[in-house]
Amino acid sequence: MTTTAWGFLVGTGVGGALLLFLRAWALSRRPALEVRVRPYLRDLPTSSAGEAPRAATAGLWAPTVRGAADFLERILGGSTAIARRLDRANLDLSVHDFRVQQSMWGLLAFAGAAVPSVLISIGSPVRALPLALVCALAGVAGVLLRENRLTAQVAARERQILAEFPTLAELLALSVAAGESVVAALDRVVRRSHGEFSADLVRVLADVRTGTPLAEAFDRLAARTGLPVVARFAEGLAVAVERGTPLADVLHAQAADVREASRRALIETGARREVAMMVPVVFLILPLTVVFAFYPGLAGLRLVTP
Repeated sequence: MTTTAWGFLVGTGVGGALLLFLRAWALSRRPALEVRVRPYLRDLPTSSAGEAPRAATAGLWAPTVRGAADFLERILGGSTAIARRLDRANLDLSVHDFRVQQSMWGLLAFAGAAVPSVLISIGSPVRALPLALVCALAGVAGVLLRENRLTAQVAARERQILAEFPTLAELLALSVAAGESVVAALDRVVRRSHGEFSADLVRVLADVRTGTPLAEAFDRLAARTGLPVVARFAEGLAVAVERGTPLADVLHAQAADVREASRRALIETGARREVAMMVPVVFLILPLTVVFAFYPGLAGLRLVTP
Protein backbone atom coordinates (compact mmCIF):
# COMPACT_ATOMS: atom_id res chain seq x y z
CA MET A 1 0.00 0.00 0.00
CA THR A 2 1.15 3.50 -0.77
CA THR A 3 1.80 6.21 1.80
CA THR A 4 -1.38 8.00 0.76
CA ALA A 5 -3.50 4.91 1.42
CA TRP A 6 -1.92 4.41 4.85
CA GLY A 7 -2.54 8.06 5.67
CA PHE A 8 -6.16 7.70 4.56
CA LEU A 9 -6.71 4.63 6.78
CA VAL A 10 -5.01 6.17 9.83
CA GLY A 11 -6.89 9.45 9.41
CA THR A 12 -10.21 7.62 8.99
CA GLY A 13 -9.57 5.54 12.13
CA VAL A 14 -8.54 8.52 14.24
CA GLY A 15 -11.47 10.59 12.96
CA GLY A 16 -13.93 7.77 13.66
CA ALA A 17 -12.53 7.33 17.16
CA LEU A 18 -12.86 11.06 17.85
CA LEU A 19 -16.44 11.05 16.59
CA LEU A 20 -17.32 8.10 18.80
CA PHE A 21 -15.69 9.80 21.81
CA LEU A 22 -17.56 13.05 21.19
CA ARG A 23 -20.85 11.20 20.77
CA ALA A 24 -20.32 9.23 23.99
CA TRP A 25 -19.37 12.43 25.84
CA ALA A 26 -22.49 14.20 24.59
CA LEU A 27 -24.70 11.28 25.61
CA SER A 28 -23.09 11.11 29.04
CA ARG A 29 -23.99 14.75 29.67
CA ARG A 30 -27.66 14.07 28.99
CA PRO A 31 -29.66 12.50 31.82
CA ALA A 32 -30.63 8.94 31.14
CA LEU A 33 -34.23 8.04 30.35
CA GLU A 34 -34.71 6.26 33.67
CA VAL A 35 -33.44 9.31 35.54
CA ARG A 36 -35.92 11.57 33.71
CA VAL A 37 -38.85 9.21 34.28
CA ARG A 38 -38.09 8.22 37.88
CA PRO A 39 -39.63 11.36 39.52
CA TYR A 40 -43.00 10.41 37.98
CA LEU A 41 -42.75 6.80 39.16
CA ARG A 42 -41.73 7.28 42.80
CA ASP A 43 -44.14 4.67 44.09
CA LEU A 44 -42.65 1.92 41.94
CA PRO A 45 -39.60 -0.07 43.09
CA THR A 46 -36.45 0.97 41.25
CA SER A 47 -33.26 -0.98 40.75
CA SER A 48 -30.13 -0.56 38.71
CA ALA A 49 -27.71 -2.97 37.15
CA GLY A 50 -25.13 -2.31 39.87
CA GLU A 51 -27.64 -3.06 42.60
CA ALA A 52 -28.87 -6.33 41.05
CA PRO A 53 -26.16 -8.59 42.57
CA ARG A 54 -26.63 -7.02 45.97
CA ALA A 55 -30.40 -7.35 45.72
CA ALA A 56 -30.03 -10.99 44.73
CA THR A 57 -27.66 -11.63 47.65
CA ALA A 58 -30.01 -9.85 50.06
CA GLY A 59 -32.94 -11.86 48.76
CA LEU A 60 -30.97 -15.06 49.24
CA TRP A 61 -29.84 -14.40 52.82
CA ALA A 62 -32.65 -12.16 54.09
CA PRO A 63 -34.97 -14.99 55.23
CA THR A 64 -32.17 -16.65 57.18
CA VAL A 65 -31.11 -13.40 58.85
CA ARG A 66 -34.71 -12.44 59.66
CA GLY A 67 -35.30 -15.89 61.14
CA ALA A 68 -32.18 -15.56 63.28
CA ALA A 69 -33.32 -12.10 64.41
CA ASP A 70 -36.75 -13.43 65.41
CA PHE A 71 -35.09 -16.30 67.28
CA LEU A 72 -32.87 -13.83 69.18
CA GLU A 73 -35.90 -11.74 70.02
CA ARG A 74 -37.67 -14.76 71.47
CA ILE A 75 -34.60 -15.89 73.43
CA LEU A 76 -33.24 -12.56 74.68
CA GLY A 77 -36.36 -10.38 74.85
CA GLY A 78 -35.94 -6.93 76.40
CA SER A 79 -37.34 -5.02 73.43
CA THR A 80 -38.27 -2.05 75.60
CA ALA A 81 -34.77 -1.73 77.04
CA ILE A 82 -33.18 -2.09 73.60
CA ALA A 83 -35.51 0.56 72.14
CA ARG A 84 -34.63 2.92 74.98
CA ARG A 85 -30.90 2.41 74.49
CA LEU A 86 -31.23 2.92 70.74
CA ASP A 87 -33.03 6.18 71.46
CA ARG A 88 -30.37 7.24 73.95
CA ALA A 89 -27.64 6.44 71.41
CA ASN A 90 -29.56 8.46 68.77
CA LEU A 91 -29.43 5.57 66.29
CA ASP A 92 -31.98 5.44 63.49
CA LEU A 93 -32.69 1.74 64.07
CA SER A 94 -35.69 -0.23 65.15
CA VAL A 95 -35.43 -3.14 67.58
CA HIS A 96 -35.83 -5.59 64.69
CA ASP A 97 -33.01 -3.87 62.76
CA PHE A 98 -30.79 -4.15 65.83
CA ARG A 99 -31.62 -7.84 66.17
CA VAL A 100 -30.72 -8.31 62.50
CA GLN A 101 -27.36 -6.67 63.15
CA GLN A 102 -26.84 -8.93 66.16
CA SER A 103 -27.61 -11.93 63.97
CA MET A 104 -25.11 -10.78 61.37
CA TRP A 105 -22.40 -10.28 64.00
CA GLY A 106 -23.12 -13.73 65.41
CA LEU A 107 -23.08 -15.40 61.99
CA LEU A 108 -19.83 -13.67 61.04
CA ALA A 109 -18.19 -14.73 64.31
CA PHE A 110 -19.47 -18.27 63.82
CA ALA A 111 -18.12 -18.34 60.25
CA GLY A 112 -14.77 -16.94 61.38
CA ALA A 113 -14.43 -19.73 63.92
CA ALA A 114 -15.88 -22.42 61.66
CA VAL A 115 -13.35 -22.05 58.83
CA PRO A 116 -10.24 -22.97 60.86
CA SER A 117 -12.25 -25.48 62.88
CA VAL A 118 -13.18 -27.39 59.72
CA LEU A 119 -9.58 -27.41 58.56
CA ILE A 120 -8.41 -28.71 61.94
CA SER A 121 -11.19 -31.32 62.06
CA ILE A 122 -10.13 -32.72 58.68
CA GLY A 123 -6.71 -33.52 60.07
CA SER A 124 -7.93 -34.53 63.53
CA PRO A 125 -11.55 -35.81 63.63
CA VAL A 126 -11.32 -36.32 67.40
CA ARG A 127 -11.37 -32.56 67.91
CA ALA A 128 -14.58 -32.03 65.94
CA LEU A 129 -16.89 -31.88 68.96
CA PRO A 130 -14.81 -29.38 71.01
CA LEU A 131 -14.35 -27.25 67.91
CA ALA A 132 -18.11 -27.26 67.27
CA LEU A 133 -18.57 -25.99 70.81
CA VAL A 134 -15.99 -23.27 70.13
CA CYS A 135 -17.91 -22.21 67.01
CA ALA A 136 -21.16 -22.00 68.99
CA LEU A 137 -19.47 -19.93 71.67
CA ALA A 138 -18.03 -17.64 68.99
CA GLY A 139 -21.53 -17.04 67.60
CA VAL A 140 -22.86 -16.21 71.07
CA ALA A 141 -19.89 -13.91 71.65
CA GLY A 142 -20.64 -12.08 68.40
CA VAL A 143 -24.25 -11.48 69.48
CA LEU A 144 -23.19 -10.22 72.90
CA LEU A 145 -20.45 -8.09 71.37
CA ARG A 146 -23.01 -6.16 69.31
CA GLU A 147 -25.05 -5.45 72.43
CA ASN A 148 -21.90 -4.40 74.26
CA ARG A 149 -21.11 -2.11 71.35
CA LEU A 150 -24.53 -0.47 71.74
CA THR A 151 -23.85 0.10 75.43
CA ALA A 152 -20.50 1.68 74.55
CA GLN A 153 -22.19 3.96 72.00
CA VAL A 154 -24.72 5.07 74.63
CA ALA A 155 -21.96 5.78 77.17
CA ALA A 156 -19.86 7.71 74.64
CA ARG A 157 -22.82 9.85 73.59
CA GLU A 158 -23.77 10.61 77.18
CA ARG A 159 -20.19 11.65 77.98
CA GLN A 160 -20.30 14.03 75.04
CA ILE A 161 -23.67 15.39 76.21
CA LEU A 162 -22.23 16.07 79.67
CA ALA A 163 -19.30 17.92 78.08
CA GLU A 164 -21.60 20.06 75.92
CA PHE A 165 -24.37 20.67 78.43
CA PRO A 166 -22.90 23.57 80.51
CA THR A 167 -22.01 25.62 77.46
CA LEU A 168 -25.38 25.18 75.77
CA ALA A 169 -27.21 25.88 79.03
CA GLU A 170 -25.27 29.12 79.41
CA LEU A 171 -26.07 30.10 75.82
CA LEU A 172 -29.77 29.44 76.46
CA ALA A 173 -29.59 31.51 79.64
CA LEU A 174 -27.94 34.41 77.83
CA SER A 175 -30.50 34.30 75.02
CA VAL A 176 -33.42 34.23 77.46
CA ALA A 177 -31.87 36.99 79.58
CA ALA A 178 -31.53 39.10 76.42
CA GLY A 179 -35.34 39.03 76.05
CA GLU A 180 -35.92 36.14 73.66
CA SER A 181 -38.57 33.51 74.21
CA VAL A 182 -37.61 29.94 75.00
CA VAL A 183 -38.44 28.75 71.47
CA ALA A 184 -36.42 31.57 69.89
CA ALA A 185 -33.53 30.88 72.25
CA LEU A 186 -33.63 27.17 71.37
CA ASP A 187 -33.64 28.01 67.66
CA ARG A 188 -30.67 30.35 68.06
CA VAL A 189 -28.63 27.84 70.07
CA VAL A 190 -29.45 24.95 67.73
CA ARG A 191 -28.46 26.93 64.63
CA ARG A 192 -25.11 27.88 66.15
CA SER A 193 -24.09 24.59 67.75
CA HIS A 194 -23.36 21.06 66.63
CA GLY A 195 -23.23 18.06 68.89
CA GLU A 196 -25.19 15.38 70.66
CA PHE A 197 -27.02 17.61 73.13
CA SER A 198 -27.78 20.00 70.29
CA ALA A 199 -29.40 17.06 68.47
CA ASP A 200 -31.65 16.48 71.50
CA LEU A 201 -32.61 20.16 71.50
CA VAL A 202 -33.39 19.87 67.78
CA ARG A 203 -35.92 17.14 68.62
CA VAL A 204 -37.45 19.34 71.32
CA LEU A 205 -37.72 22.23 68.88
CA ALA A 206 -39.26 19.96 66.24
CA ASP A 207 -41.87 18.76 68.76
CA VAL A 208 -42.75 22.35 69.66
CA ARG A 209 -43.07 23.39 66.03
CA THR A 210 -45.40 20.48 65.30
CA GLY A 211 -47.84 21.60 67.97
CA THR A 212 -46.56 19.96 71.16
CA PRO A 213 -46.67 22.25 74.21
CA LEU A 214 -43.24 23.41 75.33
CA ALA A 215 -43.53 21.85 78.79
CA GLU A 216 -44.58 18.51 77.31
CA ALA A 217 -41.67 18.59 74.84
CA PHE A 218 -39.21 19.05 77.71
CA ASP A 219 -40.98 16.30 79.67
CA ARG A 220 -40.36 13.98 76.69
CA LEU A 221 -36.67 14.93 76.73
CA ALA A 222 -36.51 14.12 80.44
CA ALA A 223 -38.23 10.77 79.85
CA ARG A 224 -35.95 9.57 77.04
CA THR A 225 -32.60 10.73 78.41
CA GLY A 226 -30.51 8.49 80.62
CA LEU A 227 -28.66 11.33 82.38
CA PRO A 228 -30.09 12.63 85.67
CA VAL A 229 -28.54 16.04 85.00
CA VAL A 230 -30.32 16.45 81.67
CA ALA A 231 -33.53 15.09 83.17
CA ARG A 232 -33.40 17.71 85.95
CA PHE A 233 -32.66 20.38 83.37
CA ALA A 234 -35.66 19.42 81.24
CA GLU A 235 -37.97 19.05 84.22
CA GLY A 236 -36.81 22.40 85.62
CA LEU A 237 -37.49 24.12 82.33
CA ALA A 238 -40.91 22.49 82.06
CA VAL A 239 -41.84 23.64 85.57
CA ALA A 240 -40.45 27.12 84.92
CA VAL A 241 -42.50 27.45 81.73
CA GLU A 242 -45.67 26.26 83.45
CA ARG A 243 -45.30 28.44 86.56
CA GLY A 244 -43.60 31.49 85.09
CA THR A 245 -40.32 31.16 87.00
CA PRO A 246 -37.45 33.29 85.58
CA LEU A 247 -35.79 30.97 83.08
CA ALA A 248 -32.39 32.69 83.06
CA ASP A 249 -31.86 31.96 86.76
CA VAL A 250 -32.95 28.36 86.29
CA LEU A 251 -30.57 27.85 83.37
CA HIS A 252 -27.63 29.46 85.16
CA ALA A 253 -28.26 27.28 88.21
CA GLN A 254 -28.48 24.15 86.03
CA ALA A 255 -25.20 25.00 84.29
CA ALA A 256 -23.50 25.63 87.64
CA ASP A 257 -24.76 22.28 88.97
CA VAL A 258 -23.40 20.46 85.93
CA ARG A 259 -20.01 22.15 86.20
CA GLU A 260 -19.83 21.21 89.87
CA ALA A 261 -20.82 17.62 89.07
CA SER A 262 -18.13 17.50 86.36
CA ARG A 263 -15.56 18.80 88.83
CA ARG A 264 -16.51 16.14 91.39
CA ALA A 265 -16.37 13.43 88.73
CA LEU A 266 -12.91 14.63 87.68
CA ILE A 267 -11.69 14.52 91.30
CA GLU A 268 -13.10 11.00 91.74
CA THR A 269 -11.48 9.86 88.48
CA GLY A 270 -8.17 11.29 89.62
CA ALA A 271 -8.44 9.45 92.94
CA ARG A 272 -9.14 6.16 91.14
CA ARG A 273 -6.22 6.72 88.78
CA GLU A 274 -3.97 7.43 91.75
CA VAL A 275 -4.83 4.06 93.27
CA ALA A 276 -4.36 2.36 89.90
CA MET A 277 -0.92 3.95 89.56
CA MET A 278 0.14 2.24 92.80
CA VAL A 279 -0.19 -1.18 91.17
CA PRO A 280 2.91 -0.96 88.92
CA VAL A 281 4.80 0.86 91.67
CA VAL A 282 4.15 -1.84 94.28
CA PHE A 283 4.37 -4.91 92.05
CA LEU A 284 7.02 -3.83 89.51
CA ILE A 285 9.17 -0.89 90.55
CA LEU A 286 9.43 -1.68 94.27
CA PRO A 287 10.61 -5.31 93.78
CA LEU A 288 13.23 -4.16 91.28
CA THR A 289 14.43 -1.51 93.74
CA VAL A 290 14.74 -4.13 96.48
CA VAL A 291 16.66 -6.44 94.15
CA PHE A 292 19.09 -3.69 93.12
CA ALA A 293 19.56 -2.71 96.76
CA PHE A 294 20.27 -6.18 98.15
CA TYR A 295 21.96 -7.94 95.22
CA PRO A 296 25.40 -6.28 95.66
CA GLY A 297 25.41 -7.28 99.34
CA LEU A 298 24.45 -10.87 98.51
CA ALA A 299 27.13 -11.02 95.84
CA GLY A 300 29.74 -9.69 98.31
CA LEU A 301 28.76 -12.28 100.90
CA ARG A 302 29.08 -15.01 98.31
CA LEU A 303 32.56 -13.76 97.35
CA VAL A 304 33.92 -13.66 100.91
CA THR A 305 32.38 -16.97 101.94
CA PRO A 306 35.09 -19.72 101.92
